[in-house]
Amino acid sequence: MHARSGRTVRDLRRENRTAVLRRLYFDGPMSRLTLGPATGLSSGSVSNVVAELVAEGLVEEAGSVDSAGGRPRTLLRISSGSGFMIGVDIGETRIRIELFDLALTELARTERPLASSGPRTARYDVDLVVAHLREGIAEVLRSAEVPAELLLGVGVGVPGIVARTPEDGAVVHGQTVGWDAVPLERLLRESVELPASVPYWIDNGAKTLGQAEMWFGAGRGARSAVVVLFGSGVGACVVTDSMGPGRALEWGHLTVRVRGRRCRCGSQGCLEAYAGAEALLERWREAGGRPPEGADEETALTAMLAAAYPADTATPPDATALAVLEETAEFLGAGFADLINLFQPERILVGGWAGLQLGARFLETVTGYAREYALRYPASRTGIGLGTLGPEAVTVGAALLPLVDFFAQGGRRPETEPTPPSPAWQTALRDRVSS
Repeated sequence: MHARSGRTVRDLRRENRTAVLRRLYFDGPMSRLTLGPATGLSSGSVSNVVAELVAEGLVEEAGSVDSAGGRPRTLLRISSGSGFMIGVDIGETRIRIELFDLALTELARTERPLASSGPRTARYDVDLVVAHLREGIAEVLRSAEVPAELLLGVGVGVPGIVARTPEDGAVVHGQTVGWDAVPLERLLRESVELPASVPYWIDNGAKTLGQAEMWFGAGRGARSAVVVLFGSGVGACVVTDSMGPGRALEWGHLTVRVRGRRCRCGSQGCLEAYAGAEALLERWREAGGRPPEGADEETALTAMLAAAYPADTATPPDATALAVLEETAEFLGAGFADLINLFQPERILVGGWAGLQLGARFLETVTGYAREYALRYPASRTGIGLGTLGPEAVTVGAALLPLVDFFAQGGRRPETEPTPPSPAWQTALRDRVSS
């Protein structure tokens, strides 16, 4: 049966369920009476949808409130235990895997360190990464005693560009880590012991970070923003009204110096060759600095910052470390200026483990350079600040991928290959969170 608009009755029911779930998720608890005007649905439609969702265990009662002269109104909310998501961050120093319920409460986590020495391509050996994911996913499910059948999906943030093919699903092109068209989705389906109906959502890590910050962090309320990710390398995600859910940018491979330093991508003069944590530590070492022997990048960067900005004011700063960091601030400021001139965002937000460390020390200096190099008008309208979700933001954003799809499907569990949610739905979700 078809509605007059060409949509089927099934489409309309799914849209009605989506509207109710979305309102309850971000504005709940709510009564049936307030759900009507909030969703634009009739009281009869609200009653029917709520009855279905309660019967399926997706919605539950959450107490009551007094009404004006009538019976108390029953409040409704999403049942947090009716579904679960796994978020994965394939980072540059470790792989982090977290299990969340529908309320995005973390139920379990595990981390698998990646080798801090040896060739980068060996650190990201595909078989090793897949093995880490297989073991880690099983571990968090076992730890929280959550049956795999209740998973709404697994979201994975990866370094690199993600494409899709009919045969392999998500394919990762990660030039800086030696991944050349890695069919990661197919490899995970073949290796990880999950039901075939559980979908995998694989996307660029900077994009999942951006989604998390826009929906639940420092980006709330902004109509446009660029969220930058600093780790061993550099990436970004731009979110504007015209781009819907956002788009990952290979911002780290913007050329900031012609015939400059060799980048790990193979080119020369990339921003990442100067501003990524890996390159930053190399430049310190080349200038005569002494990073801690055998330390991982996070420990070494902490040591560099402590040397340049000693806690004891009586201790003179390490001139070499300070000079390298001050030069880096100018490179970053120029890179931010390019983002301002290109996208004119309301906000630029800095995240990632290295970004949060660096930003706490010299974000004000970076901001000064950005305003110096950018066009005055857009620069005056762009705020620059730190993300608020911490270094775990990538896993939170990854876990949102299956959650958004679940709501877009009206709370129906997928039985076939998932279809990415439309930009319109993503924009509506972002608007709801920011209001």
